Amino acid sequence: MARRARGAKVTKAHLVDRVARLAGLTKTQAHQAIDAVIKAIQDALAGGSAVNLVGFGSFTVTQRKARKGRNPRTGRPMTIPARTVVRFRPGRKLREAVAK
Repeated sequence: MARRARGAKVTKAHLVDRVARLAGLTKTQAHQAIDAVIKAIQDALAGGSAVNLVGFGSFTVTQRKARKGRNPRTGRPMTIPARTVVRFRPGRKLREAVAK
Protein backbone atom coordinates (compact mmCIF):
# COMPACT_ATOMS: atom_id res chain seq x y z
CA MET A 1 0.00 0.00 0.00
CA ALA A 2 1.21 3.54 -0.73
CA ARG A 3 2.73 5.57 2.04
CA ARG A 4 0.68 8.58 3.17
CA ALA A 5 2.31 11.98 3.11
CA ARG A 6 2.80 13.71 6.43
CA GLY A 7 1.81 17.28 7.10
CA ALA A 8 -1.06 19.48 6.08
CA LYS A 9 -2.59 19.47 2.63
CA VAL A 10 -1.52 22.27 0.34
CA THR A 11 -4.57 23.85 -1.25
CA LYS A 12 -4.88 26.10 -4.26
CA ALA A 13 -5.19 29.06 -1.87
CA HIS A 14 -1.83 28.12 -0.31
CA LEU A 15 -0.28 27.92 -3.76
CA VAL A 16 -1.70 31.32 -4.69
CA ASP A 17 -0.19 32.88 -1.55
CA ARG A 18 3.19 31.27 -2.18
CA VAL A 19 3.32 32.18 -5.88
CA ALA A 20 2.29 35.76 -5.08
CA ARG A 21 5.14 36.09 -2.57
CA LEU A 22 7.79 34.35 -4.69
CA ALA A 23 6.94 36.13 -7.95
CA GLY A 24 6.07 39.53 -6.49
CA LEU A 25 2.51 39.36 -7.79
CA THR A 26 -0.78 40.29 -6.24
CA LYS A 27 -2.90 37.39 -5.09
CA THR A 28 -5.31 38.07 -7.96
CA GLN A 29 -2.49 37.92 -10.51
CA ALA A 30 -1.09 34.75 -8.94
CA HIS A 31 -4.56 33.15 -8.96
CA GLN A 32 -4.99 34.03 -12.65
CA ALA A 33 -1.54 32.65 -13.48
CA ILE A 34 -2.21 29.35 -11.68
CA ASP A 35 -5.62 29.05 -13.36
CA ALA A 36 -3.99 29.69 -16.76
CA VAL A 37 -1.35 27.00 -16.19
CA ILE A 38 -3.96 24.46 -15.08
CA LYS A 39 -6.18 25.29 -18.09
CA ALA A 40 -3.23 24.98 -20.49
CA ILE A 41 -2.35 21.55 -19.06
CA GLN A 42 -5.99 20.41 -19.24
CA ASP A 43 -6.36 21.60 -22.84
CA ALA A 44 -3.15 19.88 -23.94
CA LEU A 45 -4.13 16.58 -22.29
CA ALA A 46 -7.69 16.76 -23.65
CA GLY A 47 -6.17 17.26 -27.11
CA GLY A 48 -4.09 14.11 -26.73
CA SER A 49 -0.75 15.83 -26.11
CA ALA A 50 1.68 15.01 -23.32
CA VAL A 51 2.83 17.82 -21.03
CA ASN A 52 6.47 17.76 -19.97
CA LEU A 53 7.64 20.21 -17.29
CA VAL A 54 11.41 19.68 -17.16
CA GLY A 55 12.56 18.89 -13.63
CA PHE A 56 9.00 18.62 -12.33
CA GLY A 57 7.46 15.77 -14.29
CA SER A 58 5.29 14.78 -17.20
CA PHE A 59 1.57 14.28 -17.64
CA THR A 60 0.34 11.78 -20.22
CA VAL A 61 -3.05 10.38 -21.20
CA THR A 62 -3.24 6.59 -21.27
CA GLN A 63 -5.93 3.97 -21.80
CA ARG A 64 -6.56 1.45 -19.06
CA LYS A 65 -7.85 -1.91 -20.22
CA ALA A 66 -11.00 -3.44 -18.81
CA ARG A 67 -10.16 -5.76 -15.94
CA LYS A 68 -11.77 -8.06 -13.43
CA GLY A 69 -12.35 -6.80 -9.93
CA ARG A 70 -14.56 -7.29 -6.93
CA ASN A 71 -17.42 -5.16 -5.69
CA PRO A 72 -16.21 -3.98 -2.26
CA ARG A 73 -19.74 -3.94 -0.82
CA THR A 74 -20.94 -7.35 -1.96
CA GLY A 75 -17.69 -9.17 -2.68
CA ARG A 76 -19.09 -10.29 -6.05
CA PRO A 77 -16.78 -10.43 -9.06
CA MET A 78 -17.32 -7.67 -11.60
CA THR A 79 -15.74 -6.19 -14.69
CA ILE A 80 -14.15 -2.77 -14.31
CA PRO A 81 -14.62 -1.02 -17.66
CA ALA A 82 -11.80 0.38 -19.79
CA ARG A 83 -11.19 4.08 -19.30
CA THR A 84 -8.94 6.98 -20.14
CA VAL A 85 -6.73 8.23 -17.30
CA VAL A 86 -4.08 10.88 -16.75
CA ARG A 87 -0.72 9.61 -15.61
CA PHE A 88 1.93 11.72 -13.87
CA ARG A 89 5.57 10.71 -13.77
CA PRO A 90 7.70 12.87 -11.48
CA GLY A 91 10.93 14.32 -12.86
CA ARG A 92 14.34 13.75 -11.32
CA LYS A 93 14.50 17.10 -9.49
CA LEU A 94 11.08 16.52 -7.93
CA ARG A 95 11.99 12.96 -6.87
CA GLU A 96 15.23 14.22 -5.31
CA ALA A 97 13.46 17.07 -3.48
CA VAL A 98 10.84 14.71 -2.04
CA ALA A 99 13.47 12.16 -0.99
CA LYS A 100 15.32 14.72 1.19
